[in-house]
Order: sequence, then structure tokens, then C-alpha cells
Amino acid sequence: MDVAHCHLEGNADAVEFCPHESYRHVLAASTYTLQEGDQPSRAGSISFFDVDADMARLDLCHRVETAGIFDIKWNPVGECGVDPLLAQADADGYLRIHSLGCSSDEVKGWSLREIGDEKISSSMCLFLDWNPSATAITVGLSDGSVSIVSLAESQLETQEIWKAHDFEVWTTSFDIHQPQLVYTGSDDCKFKCWDLRDGPSKLAFQNSKVHTMGVTCIAKNPSDPNTLLTGSYDEYLRVWDVRSISKPVNEMSTCLGGGVWRIKYHPFVSSLVLAACMHNGFSIVNINGGKTEVIETYSKHESLAYGADWHRGVSFHEGKGNATLVATCSFYDRLLQIWMPESDLKLHQDIVL
Repeated sequence: MDVAHCHLEGNADAVEFCPHESYRHVLAASTYTLQEGDQPSRAGSISFFDVDADMARLDLCHRVETAGIFDIKWNPVGECGVDPLLAQADADGYLRIHSLGCSSDEVKGWSLREIGDEKISSSMCLFLDWNPSATAITVGLSDGSVSIVSLAESQLETQEIWKAHDFEVWTTSFDIHQPQLVYTGSDDCKFKCWDLRDGPSKLAFQNSKVHTMGVTCIAKNPSDPNTLLTGSYDEYLRVWDVRSISKPVNEMSTCLGGGVWRIKYHPFVSSLVLAACMHNGFSIVNINGGKTEVIETYSKHESLAYGADWHRGVSFHEGKGNATLVATCSFYDRLLQIWMPESDLKLHQDIVL
């Protein structure tokens, strides 16, 4: 069920609901627009919206003009009373941190300010992920490198950078159960894991035989320390057991009909995943062991399906509803959609995250 929509100022590539309790109504959406010409430039923006599903409203509250953005992520929920932080990875090779805080502004009640930046590389920053304690960020770069950046008292500092792959690193993520491990995926079709305890970072394992095209996303199951998902340009969603990385749990895997650009676990139902499938819209997938089933698709976008996220509202968790609000965005048509799945997601609620 469609709730609300709008068009952004640039090509839309990422959406992120704020996970912090007092700001769960805040949605961030980023853009990347290549300005061609004699001196081409990459422009971007982050737009912040107030989302009210009951009133079917999507109100723009603030916009920040930036370099072209490839990825944004809110910091994990941690200490009470700490303002939410939004990190951006951009085309100028910078990692930037924005702070969201309370404001006397009666219209929106919050304000935004940039609190730090770090020039990572002359290459483009393509992807980022926070460690569980929000003290470090891993960044994937267009030259095949991966960087680990520390954050302490609003100060960013590059701790390590190494050549991890032959081509673009489209995805990199901390293992939320073992944060000394970092996973990476690249256009070289390789999926790797690195151990940060050995500097320079030591390769823990790699698989270079399964993905037939670039590895675009990696997601660890928050409730299962052994299960991990990968998505690829080859259109397959694969389920892995990190104890045996030679092949996926289900060798047949699941073809989603478009390059799997983003995958997000449901905030409360551990078996459900939201996938952005580039040329084939968005899918909600139920994963039971190695078995995967597409339970719903969403095809209201007319361009590349890139950004996707679940809302973390408590009504579903408290049993007051059967669906969770979803935000999705697509690239060239610059469309941001807010919608509710039509499926009864509680039917899959075997394990609550």
C-alpha cells in the first residue's frame, strides 16, 4: 500500500530511517548526479524528511548540498542521550559525519550540523559501515582499497587503508558478532573477510568462484552469528554459513531478476530481508535456513532500484500491526516512495531480533 512519495533534486541512491528512539520518524535520502561537460562534476545532497504514516505525510525538513554521495548510514543505537550521527561516503573521497540534535525550532524540533570529515583517498568512497560500538567505520573505495576510520569525540582518523581487491569495492561491513572481522565485496567477483587484529589486516578467507559478476552487498544476520547474505550483479541472493565459505548454504541460491544492490534485514523479524534489485524493483524475501522465498515485490519505481530501508517503529514490535513501513528510492527518476507491504509479515515472525 502506497503511503507517500516525492521526487528528489538529484538521482536518488540511498535511504535510511534513523534507528534512534526519539528520531525514528526521520528519514534521510541521498543523491548522486554526474554533471557532464568540459569540467564534469559529481554533485549530491542529503534530504531529511519527517515521515508520518498515519497521516500519509512525507515532509521535507532540511536539505544539505554535498559532493555526489554513494552511501549514508546512521550510527548504531548505543548510549542514551547521545545524538544520532549520519555518515556519508562521497565521490570526492571524503567520509563526513553529521549530527542530528534537538532544536528550539518549533516546526521540526531538530537541527543538523556537520561535526567532522576525513579525506580518505583521491578515489571515490563507495560504501560505509559502522562497527557495533560506533567507534569505527569501514569504507570501500573505487580503486579497490578498504579503509578503517576511527571516530572519537567527533574526530575522524584513518587507522588503516589497504588494497583489498582488483576493482571497485562496492560493499564492506563489520561482523556485528565479531567486530574484529570485516567483509568486503568487489567488482572483481570476490567476497573476502579480513581480520583487523593483525596489522596490516590479514585475509581470513575469500571466495572467488561463486559470484559470476561483481559482489554488491553483504549483510550479517543480526540474530545468527553464522549466517551471512551476499548480493551480486549476477542477480542472485546467496545465503552463507561463515564456518564453511567454500559454497553457499543453498547452491541453487535465489535469482531476484535484477542486480541485488542492497539487502536489509527486518528490524524485528529475523527471517525477512528487503532487497533492492536494480532493474527489477524491490523484493521482500523470507529466508528459512538455506531456503529462500520471495513473498512480495514492489514495482512502483520506473528506474534503477537502489535505496531501501525498513522503519523501526514499535507498533509492529508491540503487536499493533502486521506490516512495517518501507522507504525505497530509484535513481534516474529521482523517486522516493514510502509504502506498506501487503503481506502479513507476522506470519514469518519465528524469531524476533
